[in-house]
Amino acid sequence: MEDSDVDEIFSSKLTSSTSLASASDLETATPNYKPHVDELVTPKRRPTHPARSPSSPNLPLSPERPPPRPGRTLSRSLTLPLPEPSPTEYHVPTLEGVSFEIEKLERLRRWILGLAVVNFDLELGPVLTCVFPPFHMYPFEAENIAFSAFPDSALFKEGSQIHSFRIREGKRTPLDGDHRPISPDGFLYGFSYFSQRKDASLKRGYEQRSIVILTHRPYPALFHSILSKLGPLYQSHGDPILEVASHNVANWSAPLPGSTIELGFLGSVLHAELPESLDEQQLSSSAHLHSQTDQDWHILACAPPSSPPPLSLFEAALSHLWSIWECLVLCEPILVFGPSPAMTSQAVWWLRDLFRPIPWPSDFRPFFTIHDKEHNALVNDMPPKAGLLLGVTNPFFEVACKHWPHVLSLGKARSKAVKDTSTQVAGPPPGWKTLTHKRYISKDRQLLQQMEAACKGGPQAQDEASTTLRRHFSSRTAALLVPLNRYLNTLIPPPSETMRARGKTLRLKPFNNANFLVSLKTYGSPLPFRSSSKQREFYERWLRTPAFGLWLARQEETARGPAAQVSAVVTYATSSTGQVRRCMFEDCQTGPTCGTPEFSLRLVSLRQLPLSQTFEGASRSVTRDAGMLLGACLWDQTSPTSSLCGSLQGDAASTPTPSESTIP
Repeated sequence: MEDSDVDEIFSSKLTSSTSLASASDLETATPNYKPHVDELVTPKRRPTHPARSPSSPNLPLSPERPPPRPGRTLSRSLTLPLPEPSPTEYHVPTLEGVSFEIEKLERLRRWILGLAVVNFDLELGPVLTCVFPPFHMYPFEAENIAFSAFPDSALFKEGSQIHSFRIREGKRTPLDGDHRPISPDGFLYGFSYFSQRKDASLKRGYEQRSIVILTHRPYPALFHSILSKLGPLYQSHGDPILEVASHNVANWSAPLPGSTIELGFLGSVLHAELPESLDEQQLSSSAHLHSQTDQDWHILACAPPSSPPPLSLFEAALSHLWSIWECLVLCEPILVFGPSPAMTSQAVWWLRDLFRPIPWPSDFRPFFTIHDKEHNALVNDMPPKAGLLLGVTNPFFEVACKHWPHVLSLGKARSKAVKDTSTQVAGPPPGWKTLTHKRYISKDRQLLQQMEAACKGGPQAQDEASTTLRRHFSSRTAALLVPLNRYLNTLIPPPSETMRARGKTLRLKPFNNANFLVSLKTYGSPLPFRSSSKQREFYERWLRTPAFGLWLARQEETARGPAAQVSAVVTYATSSTGQVRRCMFEDCQTGPTCGTPEFSLRLVSLRQLPLSQTFEGASRSVTRDAGMLLGACLWDQTSPTSSLCGSLQGDAASTPTPSESTIP
């Protein structure tokens, strides 16, 4: 999109909005007239159309009241909220003559909602011209998708790029006839393949188009890989490739958490490794890095895309990455500015990934435009929301967000020797700018030197260095939680109390900030703080962030899991009914915390559990089966399950075997 076209679109929108406001003012400007009470009756309406006034759509029309006087009409007060857009107001075009079976549609929407095509119109700008399979969307959603799928500045004369965006969904109503799935987090994720190529038949001389994957699943690495196949093939084959791609996705297996699934897509095979939850850190191994070929890819679905290399994005701010990480985990708002949506979306996904395994507490937008419905809510004169990550490319945001405390501008540092400004991108110079933050933790200077050397190397060196950098900061996030996990273990009810509960909900003891800080001072933290006072100040700040509240609530759920499942095992061990045994087994196997590392950490105290007393009165076979169940359900594959089961069998051997009639 050329700069002149962007200016024309923005100025036309500003003019139209101004004219609408003026017309509204003229409409509501009336003389001082007190209407008769009869004039306030809801006007008669046709039975096939909704009421004009959404504040009273169902009031009966009384035939005893006279009709309103001619020449007078009801006008809506500007103080009342505007009506929600009608679900039937906007219909997105789709592929003509192509249908999709309901059963296949349901299977497809386990992964994506649909594939969209966005073209550039000289008068309207980006326009959503096709969605397949079709689904209902509100007009503001269609506009958000269209403008987010296009870069808002000129990038190249010919070429392509992949970027992503995240927009809020409209509220769904019972009038939606296509059974569009509800988003778990209230957002719609878009992954866009934008291309621009010469076309003499067009007035502008260029064809600009985006192919977009619309989904509720935030799997950036997976959908980035899919688009790298779909985009070029669409340029060659056109709309029919959308139908083929949709059928491929509909044939995929269900996206079960923690599974590795083989996905066939347009002649390629992708092995996608799905996370247990969106807060799981998916770190690649060397095998993953070297097993990718043109026909066989191994993808960590939740990981950030590998292109462009993150190291190249942060080159101008490498020495400040430790401060950026601190601002990130302390839920400080960060404005991420870049010359292209591909760079901002890659950087935002990378930063969001470093937050794991802590639950994400705020909003993040990989690519945000001034046309977004929530623009005024997120960008205004008020202080920005805690933890907000905003990826932008429009220089307008440099002025609108000048009061933001932290700005990260992506790219290489500008050389002072170069005075030619024709190639410079508008906006803040690449680097890190903070108004308030002072670093708490020491840098890893050896790693910093390695990163600076890798910036001068080739693409492979930058990819490997980017992986090393991600592992480093991910380990720092895990180290941040070590003192908290240590203190949290003192809040877990002892095994004896867990056994006595049997069916009751057990809770952690209250988290006491003062007691935690005493524990922190006694045992310290693995993080290399610059001083003990910096350590205390850092954790005092973190305890006040919204992330701490979410993390503590998650630990409360995790701690309740072992108590409930141990109670289930005891019930299993003291029951002789096969149906009860099967139900307990299925319930434990499908528990939300089954097999997770946190589960194992919470169950260290089970090693000291007096198992012979716990299963006293049960038969030897039931005790042995309960031990196997306990090991399978409460411990992951790397834990000493065999020793636990062995202790159970030893206890069972020393326990007298009662008759089945004595089992309650």
